[in-house]
Amino acid sequence: MEASWRQVVGGRGRARGRATAAPSSGNGIYLRGAGGGREKGSVGAAGPGASPGGAATAAAAELMSQKKFEEIKKANQAAAKKLVEEHFSSSSEEEGDEDLEGKRGKIVANTFITYTTQTDGDVRELERTKQYVNEAFQAGAMTCLICIASVKRNQAVWSCSGCFCIFHMPCIQKWAKDSQFLVSSLTDDDFGKRDYPWPCPKCRFEYKRSDTPSRYYCYCGKVEDPPLDPWLVPHSCGQVCERDFKPPCGHKCLLLCHPGPCPPCPKMVTTTCFCRKAKPIPRRCSAKEWSCQLPCGRKLLCGQHKCENPCHAGSCPPCPRVSRQKCVCGKQVAERSCASPLWHCDQVCGKTLPCGNHTCEQVCHVGACGECPRSGKRFCPCQKSKFSLPCTEDVPTCGDSCDKVLECGIHRCSQRCHRGPCETCRQEVEKHCRCGKHTKRMPCHKSYLCETKCVKMRDCQKHQCRRKCCPGNCPPCDQNCGRTLGCRNHKCPSVCHRGSCYPCPETVDVKCNCGHTKVTVPCGRERTTRPPKCKEQCSRPPTCHHTSQEKHRCHFGSCPPCHQPCQKVLEKCGHLCPAPCHDQALIKQTGRHQPTGPWEQHSEPVFIQTALPCPPCQVPIPMECLGKHEVSPLPCHAVGPYSCKRMCGRTLDCQNHTCKKECHKVTEIDSCTTKNKAGPECLQCEEGCSKSRPPGCPHPCVLPCHPGECPPCVQMLRIKCHCKITSLYVECRKITTADVNEKNLLSCCKNQCPKELPCGHRCKEMCHPGACPFNCNQKVKLRCPCKRIKKELQCSKVRENQISIECDTTCKEMKRKASEIKEAEAKAALEEEKRRQQAELEAFENRLKGRRKKNRKRDEVAVELTLWQKYKYCLLPVCAVVVLVFAWCIAHDGD
Repeated sequence: MEASWRQVVGGRGRARGRATAAPSSGNGIYLRGAGGGREKGSVGAAGPGASPGGAATAAAAELMSQKKFEEIKKANQAAAKKLVEEHFSSSSEEEGDEDLEGKRGKIVANTFITYTTQTDGDVRELERTKQYVNEAFQAGAMTCLICIASVKRNQAVWSCSGCFCIFHMPCIQKWAKDSQFLVSSLTDDDFGKRDYPWPCPKCRFEYKRSDTPSRYYCYCGKVEDPPLDPWLVPHSCGQVCERDFKPPCGHKCLLLCHPGPCPPCPKMVTTTCFCRKAKPIPRRCSAKEWSCQLPCGRKLLCGQHKCENPCHAGSCPPCPRVSRQKCVCGKQVAERSCASPLWHCDQVCGKTLPCGNHTCEQVCHVGACGECPRSGKRFCPCQKSKFSLPCTEDVPTCGDSCDKVLECGIHRCSQRCHRGPCETCRQEVEKHCRCGKHTKRMPCHKSYLCETKCVKMRDCQKHQCRRKCCPGNCPPCDQNCGRTLGCRNHKCPSVCHRGSCYPCPETVDVKCNCGHTKVTVPCGRERTTRPPKCKEQCSRPPTCHHTSQEKHRCHFGSCPPCHQPCQKVLEKCGHLCPAPCHDQALIKQTGRHQPTGPWEQHSEPVFIQTALPCPPCQVPIPMECLGKHEVSPLPCHAVGPYSCKRMCGRTLDCQNHTCKKECHKVTEIDSCTTKNKAGPECLQCEEGCSKSRPPGCPHPCVLPCHPGECPPCVQMLRIKCHCKITSLYVECRKITTADVNEKNLLSCCKNQCPKELPCGHRCKEMCHPGACPFNCNQKVKLRCPCKRIKKELQCSKVRENQISIECDTTCKEMKRKASEIKEAEAKAALEEEKRRQQAELEAFENRLKGRRKKNRKRDEVAVELTLWQKYKYCLLPVCAVVVLVFAWCIAHDGD
């Protein structure tokens, strides 16, 4: 079986190290791929005889090269940035991994806590199950010993029921098939017909051919092809395990489907101790056998003493006491263990046998000595004749031939009956050698081995037998296999064999940098297994000027940058440097060779560690600004006169404005004056007077900005009179200082008010402020309601509704006659309408009856035609012409 690591693995990336471009025609430049191995192509320079098409191709190639150059440049910049980020974030990632590992450990511990919280829980028996569950949760922790590869959570697996080791399903199927084929091909005459077992690669537990896994099941065997669930243990169905405990106790496992062996039975049962003297107490089923620690008291096998050991399981041990005991024959007495009362001495029995001539030659024995072995009928040496002789006489030879089969198994002894063994066979025979290839005539008692060496292959199918005169049953190969195992560290220690070697049984400890923490992995996995997270502190000496480095966990590679305060004494100010340690700062190396064109590879950035000078001192020192506005803390390295950037704000000589310059130095002439007085460095006020003017004065002060009050305004102010017709010129100070009455007199033009009263007549008053008085004396005419009577009265009285004119009797009579005339006209019009409707009705009825024309004309009532009916045919053309003329005029007016 070829393991996955034996397969030839090509280089990573695309055409790594093989990206040499083929030479192009012309004076081309050949580029060799680097890094990722991508071909960069060739930029060919057009020769003297190059065509315009070749020039266009060269230009396109140059643009493509420039584009690839920019892509490589961006990729290198991104790689440099990632390198720096990983360098500074490695410690935080390790802390995150440690936190995750701690949380996972707590979860597993809480899973098994119910097995240890009650009486006599033993956590040591749970370690094996915990180990399998932990490995199932950790990525890359489970390893297939056949292919030496990690077992992923989405791959089909098989678990051994003996050692609970997990293998890939294709790997274990091929292993079982190869094992059965190898055994059957070597030992079975009927090749492939017998059912040979196959062993587990790790524990050698044997399985039948029918037990060869063909389907992927969960750990408990209930679900086929369990779905991948990130919230469950990998390869678990999530149901209750319910497998029988080992050793069986009648209960079943209550954990969810899990890898490894089931934990001890957690059920509670009531049992008594081994000696059954104590009262029954509730205990775990897995620990139901217990000792009360009282003396056992059972009688020992010696029958004299009692067992003094504490309450124990099983039979009592042999009695430890010593006593004087006789041997079996009773001749000797010795002090011996009470547990072995029967013992034999080394003396011969020596008792006289019943024949009276011989003594017993047995060593110390029990019971009677028995009959004399020489009594009764005895055979001669060749076993052909039988004699009855006393025990004191020896049996004679019979004189016949011996005829016993010799050691060769073919011939018989030709001597006469004799005592002792027969001699060796000396007959010469034609003998075949053991391999059957040669024959030779030689004595029968000698074996014939030829010098021909066997050329058959041994069971390993690698080495020849090479045994002289081999009969065909070549022995198994006795050489060492010596093949490199899948771990690539050891060689197979087994005898030379066929098929795949067993996985390497060795384990390797993968240690952390300091060696305190280690994890045991199968041999060969140490190359891909990450070192364990060590919780010990790093013991390396500091590489900066500090006496001790920051506490951090054990790690590989260089220590993280020191973040302790520098604390060096600065030369200029004597303060301590508070910046993080900068003795080994990582900076990018500059001044390296720059590429001359896009065809050259852009070199990756190089970072070097170097000591940087201390940064400028940042200790705050209180300093007053130039204009003495504030006291601000300044960094120690920037202490000195400074401007706070605010306006000076000192009062100028005008006493009205302040200095607008930015904070500046001010020379104080008199120390007794206030700090807000402007100095010679401040600006001189060049603005006009901005003091508020008296109410109503629109003129500015004629003086420049000055202290004190402004002079009175003597300018002439033009104002309108009350009637808003005449313009008057008055001094501004008179207007601003006058009261209400005086302002009314100054604003009067002495003319009649031009305003109209509500009645429509002109106001008779002189120019005045406010509304005109309503006292109109003009004469107006007033009529009665029927407009017949007319009188002249004063306007004011008429407006006040004090006088009104009523109609007399004559007016009322005229109104009555006018109303009668209107009623008569309305009545005549109504009757006329009724006649017209009656005539139309009769005419309609006559047409329906179909009377003759002359009768119709006779009965028709003459109806008077209207003007429109008479002249409509003449008026219609005239109206059309008028409408057209009107439309034409409107169109020309719009233009």
